[in-house]
Amino acid sequence: MTKLGLRDSVLTLTLIPTVIIGLLLGGYFTINRYIELDEILYQQGTTISEPLAIALEQPLQEKNKQLLNRLISYTHNKHSPTVKSIAIFDDNNQLIMTSNYHRSFDKLINQKAMQNLNTTQVQKSDELVTFFTPIFNHTSQDLKWEPSQLQSPLGTVILQLNKDQAVIGQQRALLISGIVIILSLVFAAILALRLSRMFMTPLNKLVLATDKLVEGKRNTGLTDTMIGEFELLREGLNTIAHTMVMQKDEMQKNIDQATSDYRETLEQYETQNIQLTMAKKEAQDANRVKSDFLAKMSHELRTPLNGVIGFTRQLYKTPLNKHQKDYLDTIELSANSLMTIISDILDFSKLEAGAMELESIQFQLRDAINEVMTLLAPSAHDKQLELSIYINQQVPDDLTGDPTRFKQILINLLSNAIKFTEKGSIKVDVSYRLLDEERASLLVSVTDTGVGIPMNKQDSLFTPFGQADSSITRKFGGTGLGLIITKHIVEAMNGRITLNSAPGNGTCFTFNSIFRLPNHVFTNDLPSKSLIGKRILYLEPHEHTHHAVLSLLTQWQTSVTACFNETSFLDAITNKEHKYDICLIGHMASVDDMQQLKSYVKSVRESTDYLYLMLNTVSHNMREAFIGCGADACLSKPLNHRKLCEVLAAPYRLDHPVHNIEQNEHQLLPLKVLVVDDNDANLKLLHTLLSEQIEVIETAHNGSQAYSLSKSHKYDVIFMDIQMPIMDGITACKLIQESSLNEDTPIIAVTAHALNSEKEQLLKDGFKGYLTKPIDEDMLKQIISEHSPQTPVNRDKTKNEVPQSPAPFESNRIDWALALQRAGGKNELALEMLNMLLSSIPETLSLLAKAIDDTSCKQVLSIVHKFHGACCYTGVPRLKSLAETIETSLKSECILESIEPELFELQDELESLLLDSKSAEKSKEDTL
Repeated sequence: MTKLGLRDSVLTLTLIPTVIIGLLLGGYFTINRYIELDEILYQQGTTISEPLAIALEQPLQEKNKQLLNRLISYTHNKHSPTVKSIAIFDDNNQLIMTSNYHRSFDKLINQKAMQNLNTTQVQKSDELVTFFTPIFNHTSQDLKWEPSQLQSPLGTVILQLNKDQAVIGQQRALLISGIVIILSLVFAAILALRLSRMFMTPLNKLVLATDKLVEGKRNTGLTDTMIGEFELLREGLNTIAHTMVMQKDEMQKNIDQATSDYRETLEQYETQNIQLTMAKKEAQDANRVKSDFLAKMSHELRTPLNGVIGFTRQLYKTPLNKHQKDYLDTIELSANSLMTIISDILDFSKLEAGAMELESIQFQLRDAINEVMTLLAPSAHDKQLELSIYINQQVPDDLTGDPTRFKQILINLLSNAIKFTEKGSIKVDVSYRLLDEERASLLVSVTDTGVGIPMNKQDSLFTPFGQADSSITRKFGGTGLGLIITKHIVEAMNGRITLNSAPGNGTCFTFNSIFRLPNHVFTNDLPSKSLIGKRILYLEPHEHTHHAVLSLLTQWQTSVTACFNETSFLDAITNKEHKYDICLIGHMASVDDMQQLKSYVKSVRESTDYLYLMLNTVSHNMREAFIGCGADACLSKPLNHRKLCEVLAAPYRLDHPVHNIEQNEHQLLPLKVLVVDDNDANLKLLHTLLSEQIEVIETAHNGSQAYSLSKSHKYDVIFMDIQMPIMDGITACKLIQESSLNEDTPIIAVTAHALNSEKEQLLKDGFKGYLTKPIDEDMLKQIISEHSPQTPVNRDKTKNEVPQSPAPFESNRIDWALALQRAGGKNELALEMLNMLLSSIPETLSLLAKAIDDTSCKQVLSIVHKFHGACCYTGVPRLKSLAETIETSLKSECILESIEPELFELQDELESLLLDSKSAEKSKEDTL
């Protein structure tokens, strides 16, 4: 609602009561006047009709019409104009005489009203009031005293009165009431206006004075005296104005004083800030010097330690007596412990300085975890601990992140678990949650059955140099930096680490970390197809290991008969309906259990084609002993899923009843090689050819990934492509030689085409040698012999010779014999390389056409160079020759017009090759 002002309120409060009271009084008096006029009219009619009825009694008996006429005429004239008409009726209701016979007389006379009249009755209409008065006989002498005779009328007098005068009187009363009410309202309005003006004039002055005070003006202008309470308000406002002036002056003085104090304080703060900034800078400089010192000292200590560890391992290969071997074990253990401490200190200094950076490279999760488990398995086996790992089959294997730091987290947690667990088991469980299309969160838990950690000691574990008990340092050793480093790495991976532990009940560390899902997955298929439908008898008493291996066997679509104990295992052998293809037995590898395990081997040997043991040992002698008693092979726990699949599938892949993987492992050179190439076909071929010579092969798809890997891995040889996206090979070579673990590692340039001047420049840029595509086994063997301490393996190729397969389809553009030669005689590899080339042709044509339309010489050179590298291994000599010609021309003079014929010919050849392939596929479909 809108609030009323003072003027409106005065008017409202004055006029509304006046209107209400005037209406009530006027209505009251007007209604009373209406009723009063009606009663006067009724009394007047009764006063006329009843005396007239008595006066007409005698003339009516005597039937004297003259007298009757004189009486009614006289009465009519006397009361005119109120009387409308007077009429006399006899006892039969017949008209005798009337003073005024008018046209509506008959309608106005109600015959029914004249029947059985004893008293005067009144009948009303809109214009008239009619009185019916009976005429009785009161003068007859012979009447008997009977009420009925006394009440018999001689006739009836009817008197009609006009209501005009009464109506006029009523209207006059209504008009007077309205005039009185209007006059009252006018009078009240005048009083209200004068009253409001009396209030509003001083009030407006007060409001104006208040506005001046609000604006900060000192003079209010209230000098004239006011009436009543307004004078009090005026004096109050003047007092307030005077007080405000005094307070304002006082406040200004205080402000000036506070400003002066603030300036002095601000100067002191600025001085202190300068001192703090200088102190902070000094502290940062000191911290940086400390970090640099730690980093340099760690590096300087690593270098001789690497020499100590390396030469210790070389000494192991020489003839040693028992005491010398013990001394070497002690030296290696001490050196490794010192290396671990140095690494922890270096990592901690990096964390303090905020200099720890995470890599972002593609890796395979299961292989990374297997590396950690293989590294730590001997420590667990020495304490007879069951070390097992279960990875949910839904967890993606290809991830993008920092595998080195991820493995460091696992190593720290598993090392602690092994250190503080005397008996029982250590379990690793891996699951994941898909965050979106590009990211996944890994959830890893490490559970042991060790001593446990009290609740009040758990928080101290994640502090620098913090340990659960002061005696731990003396009993178990360690720096107390492992968990704080682990915590920081987990947080850097956008995760968090928690623990759940109680004394005597073991400990469970759980952490999660975020990894990106790669856009392109390089599949390295396991030979699990050979195991589909194979009947496997499986014994593993340890629950966690049992379920982990059973999950793998089920994933490979085998038919598994799983046993938890000896009874069910022997029942499965006794009640067999068929012979098992494979028997897989998991057991503890202690001396006390050897006889029992040999009895298992003897019992099941006749019921299975192949028998494999899974033991928690790396002892070669023990594994040879079990193989001698009937087992086909022995695998060390925890099982590497890749090795397990290869061992189980080996007999079915090579059609040989016995396939001992260990026999081939020792023939590979103990070297670690990094292969860098952005072309998938080249990368796959180099990996395949090197896998027959080298033990460990790692790959990268550009120079940036190679540089990241070289900072955390030591390689014996690096094969580097030159032209790659993100970072080219020359830049990567310089960075690796300037700052990484591979400053002395020979880096070999691999290029599809290099001019003589370019080859010389490559040697100046730091490359130790170069290979020109296509590359074969002999070239690799020679380069390895020149740049590594090991001698390449000389294989008898005639023994492994595979019959040459026919070309996949007929085309004048394919030299299938050349393709097989480039693939090292491997039919499947040659076919795969050709398919990869065919699948890349549409994209190559599209990119080449766009680059030609844009007249981008550099883009054309990049596309042709990449395609040239792919042609080197696929047996397409004409395409290789065209690509080589175009690349040579563009490198010498980058002008597209000079090579337009070759470009068009290359496009035609590519389209023709693609058309030959599609025609062959269509013919094959029609044949089917």
